[in-house]
Amino acid sequence: MRRGIARAMPRATPRALSQLGRRCLSTNQDFSIAGSTLEGRAIYLDSQATTPTDPRVLDAMLPYITGMYGNPHSQTHAYGWESAEVVDVAREQVASLIGANPKEIVFTSGATESNNMAIKGVGRFYGAKKNHVITTVTEHKCVLDSCRWLQQQGFEVTYLPVGKDGLVDLAQLEASIRPETSLVSVMHTNNEIGVIQPIAEIGALCKKKKVFFHVDAAQAVGKIPVDVNELNIDLMSISAHKLYGPKGIGALYVRRRPRVRLEPVLSGGGQERGFRSGTLPHPLAAGFGAACEIASREMDRDSAHIARLSEKLRKGIMDAIPHCEMNGSLESRYPGNLNISFGFVEGESLLMALKDIAISSGSACTSASLEPSYVLRALGVEDDMAHTSIRWGIGRFTTDAEVDYAVQTCIRHVERLREMSPLYEMVQEGIDIRTIQWSSH
Repeated sequence: MRRGIARAMPRATPRALSQLGRRCLSTNQDFSIAGSTLEGRAIYLDSQATTPTDPRVLDAMLPYITGMYGNPHSQTHAYGWESAEVVDVAREQVASLIGANPKEIVFTSGATESNNMAIKGVGRFYGAKKNHVITTVTEHKCVLDSCRWLQQQGFEVTYLPVGKDGLVDLAQLEASIRPETSLVSVMHTNNEIGVIQPIAEIGALCKKKKVFFHVDAAQAVGKIPVDVNELNIDLMSISAHKLYGPKGIGALYVRRRPRVRLEPVLSGGGQERGFRSGTLPHPLAAGFGAACEIASREMDRDSAHIARLSEKLRKGIMDAIPHCEMNGSLESRYPGNLNISFGFVEGESLLMALKDIAISSGSACTSASLEPSYVLRALGVEDDMAHTSIRWGIGRFTTDAEVDYAVQTCIRHVERLREMSPLYEMVQEGIDIRTIQWSSH
C-alpha cells in the first residue's frame, strides 16, 4: 500500500502572527489553547536541537546529488576525481573556520560519532600507560556514555561537578589531573543552558600538564569565534546541522603537532587517514563546507541579530512574569540559548499549551525522558523548577514578529495555568510554601 507523502506547511506569516497576538491580548474570556492555533507551521525556536539548512547550502549540495555523484574514493575516473575535489574544498572550508590545517579535519557522521572517536580512541590508544579521563557532569549524553564505556573497560573517570552558574572550577580540575590522566573532555557551549566554559584557561592548563584536551564544540562552531590554536584544543567535535548545514555529517579536529594518536572506532577501508573508514558522502561534505564558509563570513551579523532578539525575548518574558529564573551563568553564555524555569507551572502543560511554538524542555537527545534534566540538577535547580524549564533557541532566520508572538503567548499561558494552581494562590497570599509540613497518605 502506498503511503502518503508528508509535505511541509509554510511558516506563519508576520501578518498572521500579529493578528493572532492582538486577538490573544484583546480577550480574557475567550482565550484558550484551542483558539490560539496559527495558520501554517509552528514558530521554530529550537535552534539548539537543529538549525534549518541555509538555502545557499542546499544550492552547493545539489550538483553532487544529481550529476557529479561519483565515489570520492574512486581514483580511476573523472567521476571519482571531481567528487574527491569537492571533499578537499570542504575540508579546507571547515579548517579555515576553526583556524586548523585541512589535514587535521576528519569527516564523521556528526558530533556524536566525533565524541565517541575522541574519547574512546584516545583512551584505547594510550590506555596501557594512562588510564584516567576527566570530564564534567553536564556533558552531552554521548560523552558521558563514552566515558562510562571506558569505565567498563577498566579506566578511571573523574566527573567534575559544576557551580550554580554551570561553570567548572579550574582549581578542582587542576587538582584532578594525575600522571596517568590521558584526556580532559569539556563541552564548549552547553546544549541545554548555553553556558560557555573557560575553554582557553582549561586548554592552557592541559597543555602545561601535558594532557590531551577534547572539546565538544557542536553548539559553538559557526556561532561564536573558535580557534583551536588560541584555545590549545587537541581534539574538537563539530556537527554540520547545528550551523545551518545538512544532517548526517560532522567532523573531528585532530591536532597533528604535537600529534594526537587515536585507535579507530570503525574498521574498514581506512579512509580519512585510517581514523574513520567508510565512503564519504561528498554532497553532505559540500554542504558542510558551504555552511562553514557562510558562518565565517556572516558571524558578526548573525551574532548581533541573535543577541538582540534573545534579549528581547528574555526581557519580554521575565519583566512580565514573576517567579521565573534563568538557568546558568548570566555572563558566560551564548545568547541564542535561553533556559528559563517558570515557578508554579507544570512544565508539560506549558509545553502543550505553547504548541504553536517549537521549543523544548532540554536536549533533543534526552527529551523523551520524564526525569528532570540532569544538567539542571547538576546546577542545584530544585526538581519542581527543573520540570518547568523551557529552552528557547534563537537562530539566523528568527524574526521579530516570531519573538513578539512567543512572548505574548508565553505570558498568557503562564498566567492561565497559574490561575489553576493552588500553590500560586497561596504564594500570592504571602504564604511561604517551603515552610509547610505536607502530610502523606
